[in-house]
This record gives sequence, structure tokens and C-alpha cells, in this order.
Amino acid sequence: MFDRLTERFAAAARSLAGRGRITERNIREAVEQVRTALLEADVAYDVAQAFCDEVVEEALGREVTKSLRPEQEFVGVVHDKLTALMTPPEEAQLAPGVVRVSPPPTIVMLCGLQGSGKTTTAGKLAGLLKKQGRSVMLVAADLQRPAAVEQLETIARRVDEELPGGARVRFYSEPDKVGAYGQRVGVAVDVCRRAVAQARREGVDTVILDTAGRLHVDDALMGELEAVQRAVAPHMILFVVDAMAGQDAVRSARAFHDRLRIDGAILSKFDSDARGGAALTVARVTGAPLLYVG
Repeated sequence: MFDRLTERFAAAARSLAGRGRITERNIREAVEQVRTALLEADVAYDVAQAFCDEVVEEALGREVTKSLRPEQEFVGVVHDKLTALMTPPEEAQLAPGVVRVSPPPTIVMLCGLQGSGKTTTAGKLAGLLKKQGRSVMLVAADLQRPAAVEQLETIARRVDEELPGGARVRFYSEPDKVGAYGQRVGVAVDVCRRAVAQARREGVDTVILDTAGRLHVDDALMGELEAVQRAVAPHMILFVVDAMAGQDAVRSARAFHDRLRIDGAILSKFDSDARGGAALTVARVTGAPLLYVG
């Protein structure tokens, strides 16, 4: 995605080459190319439009540096605005990676829409932490589909046995609590509470809660997430978003952030789609940092 955006932004900048100075007319012509590039990358329309409006305002209001040509000034403005977009506010900034608390465990709750890749992401995150020498407990908190528990168990075993690192990766589940979608709402709260208690007894460094995927309009299941949050007080709530989410990313990101106040985002399935505009969309809507791409 970013290579393609770079190419389109460079083309927009070249359109200003040879101009004596930046004017509202020529800057709007260049910014229109930027807006098209963002939309083609699947950045949400409102986000792309707001970004471009800010670029125009900044470019017209900036004092032109005599040593720079108009296209160089334009590149500088776009760079500054992209950097600002992807940099969370100071109060939302985190140290790189997963925080570490004392006494352990650090509790990480993954949330996101159905099919966003949370379970696979949980395994990748566990593998990363294992490589850093941190023990992990993967918790099957998705009780809305039986296959999710089996999938996470398989992933946990493979990470523990096959990936590098001396730390252990444990698996926690209560398969008897699994039910059909929508029939076991709320049960995950006690499962997560018991899992955290066991991790604390065993001295596990980090607990990763793999919660059930849900529609952001599903109030009952969103309420379950809030109940899990109150029950175990996670240190990090990470929103997993599919790189192919496209225009729906703004609605889902806003819905989850309004209910949970997410601390960071993980862009999943990035290798399956070259656009990935969801990264810019989520950053704009939530103000939370993009922590991982996988």
C-alpha cells in the first residue's frame, strides 16, 4: 500500500514542478491526485477528504521556504500530515510492543469483527513474546463457535513446540462452555476471570484473550466485551482489523473504540491485499497507534 501511495504522491508533487509558487488552484489540483490515491488504497472517504482538506489548508498557510521549490514544499506538507495521522496523541502513546507489568501477568485482550484474523493474530503475538523470553497463556474466550477453541489450541501447541524461544506457551479453555452463536453470551466473562487467576498462580508473564468476533451492531456481544474488560481489567485492548476491511473499517473502529477505548491496532492479512487503507482509517478514527502488521 505505502509503495503505491508513494508513487501517487510523487506524481502529485511532480505536477507542481515548474510552477513559480503554490497557489490555491495548483495545490487543489495536486491534492485531488492524493485524494484519489487514498480512496484507491481503501481509506474511508471521510478520512481521505479530511486529510486532503488539512493538506490544502497547511500548504496555503505555510510560509514558503525560498530554498525549496513548490513540489518540495508540497512533499513536506504531505509528509508532515501523514506523520501526524499515524502518530497517536501524547496521552495515547505506548512503549513499542506489548507492555510488561509487575507483578504479572500482563493481560492483553484482542477484539474485532468476525473473520478479522484475531485467533491467528493471537498465535503470532504469542510467538513474538516467546522469542522475547516471555511466557504466554492463550485463552480461548471465543465461545460462539466450537472450531475457534480447537483452532487456538492447535496454534498454541505449534507456537510452543516449533517457534524459537525458551519460554512456554500455555493454552487455557473450557470447551464445555462453548455454544451456538448468540446462545452463550456472557459466559466468556467467568472463563477469562478463571484463566487470569490460573495464569497468576503459574507465574505466566502475559495472558492473551482471544475473544469472539462480533458484528459491531451486536449490542449483546459488545456488552460481553465490556463485561470482560470490567472483570479482568486488561492492560492493553488491541483492535484487530482486516487489511481488506476497506470502507467498513471506519464504522467498526469507531464502534469498538466508543465502547472499549482501544489502546492499539493490529492490521491483519496484510499480505493478502496491497491496499490496506484500513491502517490510516483506524489511526484517524481512534487516535490509537498501529502496533503490528501481519
